[in-house]
Amino acid sequence: MREAAMLVSTLVTTLLLTAVTGKPTTSRLVVHDRRAAPPVGFVHSGAAPANKALKLRVNLVQNDIAGLERALNAASFPESPSYGQWLSKEDVEAFARPSEETTAAVTQWLSSHGVESTTLTPAGDWISFTVPVSKAREMLNAEFSVFTHIDSGKESIRTLEYSLPAELAAHINLISPTTSFSRPMRAGPVMSFTDATIPLPDATPAASCNATITPSCLQALYNIPTTPATNKNNAIGVAGFSNQFANQADLTQFLSALRPDMPSSTSFSLTSVDGGTNSQTQSQAGIEADLDIQYTVGLATGVPVTFVSVGTRTQDGADEGFLDIINAMLAESAPPQVLTTSYGFNTEADLSKTLTVAMCNSYMQLTARGVSILFASGDGGVAATPGETCSAMFLPTFPTCPFVTLVGATEFVPERGAELSAGGFSNYFAQPSYQTNAVSSYLTKLGSTFAGRFNASGRAYPDISAMGERVEIVQRGRTGLVAGTSCSSPILASVIGLLNDQLISAGKPVLGFLNPWIYANPGAFNDITTGNNPGCGTTGFPAMSGWDPVTGMGTPNFLAMKTAAGL
Repeated sequence: MREAAMLVSTLVTTLLLTAVTGKPTTSRLVVHDRRAAPPVGFVHSGAAPANKALKLRVNLVQNDIAGLERALNAASFPESPSYGQWLSKEDVEAFARPSEETTAAVTQWLSSHGVESTTLTPAGDWISFTVPVSKAREMLNAEFSVFTHIDSGKESIRTLEYSLPAELAAHINLISPTTSFSRPMRAGPVMSFTDATIPLPDATPAASCNATITPSCLQALYNIPTTPATNKNNAIGVAGFSNQFANQADLTQFLSALRPDMPSSTSFSLTSVDGGTNSQTQSQAGIEADLDIQYTVGLATGVPVTFVSVGTRTQDGADEGFLDIINAMLAESAPPQVLTTSYGFNTEADLSKTLTVAMCNSYMQLTARGVSILFASGDGGVAATPGETCSAMFLPTFPTCPFVTLVGATEFVPERGAELSAGGFSNYFAQPSYQTNAVSSYLTKLGSTFAGRFNASGRAYPDISAMGERVEIVQRGRTGLVAGTSCSSPILASVIGLLNDQLISAGKPVLGFLNPWIYANPGAFNDITTGNNPGCGTTGFPAMSGWDPVTGMGTPNFLAMKTAAGL
């Protein structure tokens, strides 16, 4: 967040010069963001074509983002007298809306270059404009080049630094894509097909759940009810990226086999972002999309589920649609009360800190409206993602935003931390107050182990966990097992969706931003004390009593969570 006051006299001088000459001044350009070199894995492939169109997004400084955070804390900390009083759409927009001065200054700057912008958010804090590379070079004093990601061959137009008129520095958080490089999103789960008999729905955890996790296993392990939810104004959103499609025929087969107590015709709705679709050609069904839908529709009995399909139509930016889906939810008058995402970038450093912080502030806007935002933490242990190269320092995942809930993975019965469960500490975000005591206790027990390999003062994750190994799904008509925190996030989303249903029925507010509530109620979760998450040539962090970087605060216990929620 930028707090420098605008130099009014300088801006007036600049605008007068523009008005007199008809051309924008370039005498006071200052570097706004820079990086020394492209990230590892990218190579410079030459200058960007001058006539290539660039769609640039601008994040304007919000009117009172600090005030929004205070309001969110007041609504989300259980000890607060305002707990559960989530903000309205209009309340959030009032905090996020740029000042008239900011909007006027940025509009004038664009107009002086003959550029028109499009507003992307209801609050007007994100705008976009499209210009040729040659114009972007002139406006930003930037050398845009083509960079190639070696492993995928994907090409991106980026710059290592860009500048703005000094008078605009206090009005613009960032322009993207510029210095932010992103590899393709981390891969989803791999499916191993099995001809084994699917466990019967009444199987007990001790009997078969060490070999295969099914909805009945989860219901027994986590005390999840099978009684259908009753409130149709309560919903779970399932994010879909990378042209992953959720197939109804696969869901029907899944329900017939593993939830015979539910109508096998139970379906889900579709929300489209960036032209996203959901092909029902079974040969195009995606493992990730099928998994996410089957373990929300098939576990959160009766809770409406919407598949939010993010297309690739406008994805020429570094965020690959991650910002667009949040902006789309912010524009809705009644977004789903839970949003689960099983996708992410390989590491925190894949996106620039400025873009990551700006996206995090957008997550804060959505969760302030009472939306629980869940992300799978990743499948690479302390290396964030499998195959990542790391030596001196462990690698944080993406996102590590303190306003989202990161979900790790467990395995076996009794549960232990899954080795794949990504966990650690952010290099971008400071440790939020809601987790300070829990994390401090862990660090004291950890002692000097791995000292210097992680940022002990950073936002710690995961926050919570759920089963993430040997999870049974149906994909393209075949049954098989999948693994990853991609399983864990929709499972937790289902638990929260069912709790929200009971809260609404009791006339109480939904859980909304979960993290302060999670850390304030350690007894609501199954404490997982064994396991570790190897990576970077180490055994990784060990699970211990209380919070740990393998399983967070533990796994859900619906009955205990229900009590903690005041039900």
